[in-house]
Amino acid sequence: MSRPPDHRPDGDRPLRVLVVHNRYQQRGGEDVVVEAETALLRAHGMQVSEYRRDNGELAGLSPRANAAAALATLWSTRAARDIAGLCAQQRPDLIHFHNTYPLISAAPYWTAARRAIPVVQTLHNFRLLCPQAMLLRQGSPCLACVGRLPWRAVVHGCYHGSALQSGVAVAALSAHRLLGSYRRRVGAYIALSRFSRELFIAGGLPAARLHLKPNFVGDGGAPPAGPRSGGLFVGRLSEEKGVAVLLAAMARLGDERSRLWLAGDGPLAPLVQQQAPAQWLGALAPAQVRLRMQHSLFLVAPSTCLETFGLAVIEAFACGLAVIGSAHGGLGELIEDGVTGLLVTPGDAADLAQKIGWALRHPQAMANMGLAARARYLRHYTPQRNFQQLQAIYHSLLTPQPGEPHAFRTPTRTDQPD
Repeated sequence: MSRPPDHRPDGDRPLRVLVVHNRYQQRGGEDVVVEAETALLRAHGMQVSEYRRDNGELAGLSPRANAAAALATLWSTRAARDIAGLCAQQRPDLIHFHNTYPLISAAPYWTAARRAIPVVQTLHNFRLLCPQAMLLRQGSPCLACVGRLPWRAVVHGCYHGSALQSGVAVAALSAHRLLGSYRRRVGAYIALSRFSRELFIAGGLPAARLHLKPNFVGDGGAPPAGPRSGGLFVGRLSEEKGVAVLLAAMARLGDERSRLWLAGDGPLAPLVQQQAPAQWLGALAPAQVRLRMQHSLFLVAPSTCLETFGLAVIEAFACGLAVIGSAHGGLGELIEDGVTGLLVTPGDAADLAQKIGWALRHPQAMANMGLAARARYLRHYTPQRNFQQLQAIYHSLLTPQPGEPHAFRTPTRTDQPD
């Protein structure tokens, strides 16, 4: 009889997990997910240690320090050394990586391999396929680098509009592909949707190591009874989130536009303030967002990029809120058209305006979709369901396989870089 997967297969002590994450300068969905998942592991008795870096470290660097930071993007000696120290102190059973760009790099994969510590990598974005991480160019989805050397990203300056910065990202990605860091040093990948899993397989990652586990959000309980009204956008005010498309759709709605609200901040905030000042709520705290969702009729998620998932969508589902979203990527997979929301043609302001107008005129139909969305959340996106899935992935790496002393092959010296 096997032991519970939140304990080591060879003892009763709690599983020890080292969580590694590079925070973003502007807090986003990935940061939220990492914090929630770390808390989930601890809530179920696992011993969790953390290694965090923050992109704020890059602010105000001298030219020499900037050059060193660029080299660290390729191979971070500091991160490898720090994680080696944590491994010696904490003796983790596995290391779970989240974002590693640009301050951590893939170097610590090799640190883990030398110690025969299994590695799990969550694929929050498309960084291993696209140096820009979003598969987006000039406002439209771009798959030009999937399964190929990503030199096109340098030509187009895909990363921050800079050929130089794109070159650094391309060099890091290409070098670790050649070293085998991604194919050989990661025991399990976590893809957030079937769509993203298939893309990563097309990009060359081993299908057998790509596990499907969506994100989750906490359940605040049954949504309050009572009438709902209006639509809500929640997220980063940026091009890839479809903010410009939403503003164009609102211009077509006439007086109905006053029943839409936008919550968030970002580079397109000045445009929102100019075109829809009365509808802009600014950046809201999580509790305020949930309260808004509980009293809105639908959420709008018009992303023009191919999302790996859609955290705001399942948060809306938890609140009994239907979603009008783009019919591609992870969003198109989450939303069942006519059941949990409405799908729209990505980047099509006329179609978005038509669907929003229909939703505003059919509140009961949207309320029924909201009930279906709540049921979908309870089946698939609760913390408990997510922990069960994460347990299974961890257990697959830690349980000895027939004929093998360990589930994770101990590397030989010949397949490690100097």
